[in-house]
Amino acid sequence: MAEVVLRGSPHVLSRRRPSFVRAMAAETRRKVPHVLTVAGSDSGAGAGIQADIKACAAAGVYCSSVVTAVTAQNTVGVQGVHPVPEDFVAEQLRSVLSDMEVDVVKTGMLHSGRVIEVLCSSLKEFPVRALVVDPVMVSTSGDMLSAPSTLAVYCNKLLPLADIVTPNLKEASALLGGSSLKSVADMYSAAKSIHSLGPRNVLVKGGDLPDSSDAVDVFYDGEKCHELRGSRVVTRNTHGTGCTLASYIAAELAKGSPVMQAVQAAKCYVESALCYSKDLVIGNGPQGPFDHLMKLKSHVSGLAQKPLFNPDDLLLYAVTDSGMNKKWGRSITDAVKAAIEGGATIIQLREKEADTRDFVEAARSCMAICRPCGVPLLINDRVDVALACDADGVHVGQSDMPAHLVRSLLGPRKIIGVSCKSPAQAEQAWADGANYIGCGGVFPTSTKANNPTVGLDGLRTVCMASKLPVVAIGGIGAGNARSVLEISVPNLKGVAVVSALFNQECIAKETRRLRSILSDVLRT
Repeated sequence: MAEVVLRGSPHVLSRRRPSFVRAMAAETRRKVPHVLTVAGSDSGAGAGIQADIKACAAAGVYCSSVVTAVTAQNTVGVQGVHPVPEDFVAEQLRSVLSDMEVDVVKTGMLHSGRVIEVLCSSLKEFPVRALVVDPVMVSTSGDMLSAPSTLAVYCNKLLPLADIVTPNLKEASALLGGSSLKSVADMYSAAKSIHSLGPRNVLVKGGDLPDSSDAVDVFYDGEKCHELRGSRVVTRNTHGTGCTLASYIAAELAKGSPVMQAVQAAKCYVESALCYSKDLVIGNGPQGPFDHLMKLKSHVSGLAQKPLFNPDDLLLYAVTDSGMNKKWGRSITDAVKAAIEGGATIIQLREKEADTRDFVEAARSCMAICRPCGVPLLINDRVDVALACDADGVHVGQSDMPAHLVRSLLGPRKIIGVSCKSPAQAEQAWADGANYIGCGGVFPTSTKANNPTVGLDGLRTVCMASKLPVVAIGGIGAGNARSVLEISVPNLKGVAVVSALFNQECIAKETRRLRSILSDVLRT
């Protein structure tokens, strides 16, 4: 009887036939990108390992953790820090690194030089693809989290192992012995000086830069400084932004992204999350947390969720153009009102010339026009603007943010469209979670110079291969819209137009004319 039990035990099977079990596991296992965060625990869950895990989850990456300290903190500040003994930090590191195939290690709060030495020793014993160092020394509220004596060990032992280090202005100043950083030029100099300490790349974060209307970061790769600018989000909910940025960089590196691309994706993600969370109220202190997964508003607003995407909305897809609005002396809201009056079924704002602040305000005004009419409003390329104005979705091109990342930022109920010219691109859009694809240019167009056309045959080929609804775009107007829809492919749902509507004296009149043509084709 004992023999029967043993044969049924997977543990006995693994002892008797370890090579067989390992071979089977290798056959069936799919490698999951994995980040290990080595940092302190934040009881308020806005920063530290809690923020790291949430950021990696938002990026679609597994995150394990080694706790270096336990803190008592909330939105008011840090009330206490309890360091984890160095030997137990070492035991945690060995447990994870020896078993779980970590791709990238990201560090946060390292409270002592001995902890840093333990980490460096572990990384030499268990090498990983990349090391991201966020030199956390002071909390957002100004409380000290690391002993001053750790600075020398940081500079001499940890930074030379780092693939990227991500100090804010205070941390960069500390690493450089107290240098004052008050301008972008100071950030350039600091990035180069910190690079000389050994890391392969440096990102100096300028969120606290005085007198700056933008969020400016400086990235230095050892050869060139890159100035990365984004919109500054005014909110109290900034606790944990540094941890989150570094963790998202680590997550992108774990997925195989180049360092610069990982930094850009992380910066965009943090900006989007801050925009989404700026009005949340969690805690009573001056620094609140933000919502990494961008889902909390639907639970606290008391409002019913908007319906999911309806492919029939693609019938007459109107794409605004800032140059045409300027030519005819119209505001973007005037153009959108006229298009809806004429029968446009969906609106996309493509405003290449507006700065972020003006674009957000204009988009909010357009949302106030579209929503009561039941007309979805999408933003071209700009996920941050879409989040800031609560637009219905985003349309991206092949060179923009990948649709799977857009989906992780916007959540499941927003609309995502992707520009595609080939069956392979259409297949990828479907795999990435898009709702529809825009195929074109079908015909030559003046709005995009040197844009290769696919023609009606190419449009038909992409439609036949696509698992998603398709809207045709490029050079389409009243004269040829009928020929586009008459290719008679079931998932071709409509046409997207720019000049045919917005480069005309009367937008409403031209929209009604085109809507009538499209409706006639559908009736036949």
